[in-house]
Amino acid sequence: MPSPISRLLSSTGKWPCRLRSVVLWSCVFCFLLSAFYFFRAPLLAGIGKWWVVDGPVSKADAIMVLGGGFPRRPIEAARLYRVGLAPKVLYSDVNINQFAASGRDKPEPALTREVLIEQGVPESAVESIGHGVNNTYEESLAVRDWLRQTGARSVILTTDEFHTRRAHWVFGKVLRSTGAQLQVKPIVTERFTTTNWWWEKKGVVSFQTEIVKYLYYRIKY
Repeated sequence: MPSPISRLLSSTGKWPCRLRSVVLWSCVFCFLLSAFYFFRAPLLAGIGKWWVVDGPVSKADAIMVLGGGFPRRPIEAARLYRVGLAPKVLYSDVNINQFAASGRDKPEPALTREVLIEQGVPESAVESIGHGVNNTYEESLAVRDWLRQTGARSVILTTDEFHTRRAHWVFGKVLRSTGAQLQVKPIVTERFTTTNWWWEKKGVVSFQTEIVKYLYYRIKY
């Protein structure tokens, strides 16, 4: 049986090897950290661009204005209507209670309708769907029901850039049974884009929130 002194000498002999390993991995970590710091702009921009669902938009049966993001979303929907991408613009009958504390004189559905008409969409081409809609999932159900009732075969979604991935996933899943074509048109916000979202606190919060919500949707729906 080794004596205490022999065991001590044996254990101390291992320290140089362990120390070299610690130093090596510390250097690797510092290198990676430095690389991320110096190349953070292209890396974060790449992540932002990858997250956004974007692609060519062609003519469809309707343009759907998702709730929230007022007034960006209805303004973009009206623009798409004016260039002839669809003969109808849909908007959600959003739950009024969600906007009771927003400080607006009117609920969002009424304001959305007004903006669409002010932006050149005829009243006859504007239609409210759903009832007391609370979230993106319920909006997808409202669009599904509208497609089934009207026989329409395609729809364009207008929503903020970081919201596109969650909206595209849940709408794609819900509308699959209808066979309808789904297109998504991302809207660039005024304060930040995919190329600089980490510069603004609102951009960071928006991106992080959408990641959490997307994962939640994948688990729940």
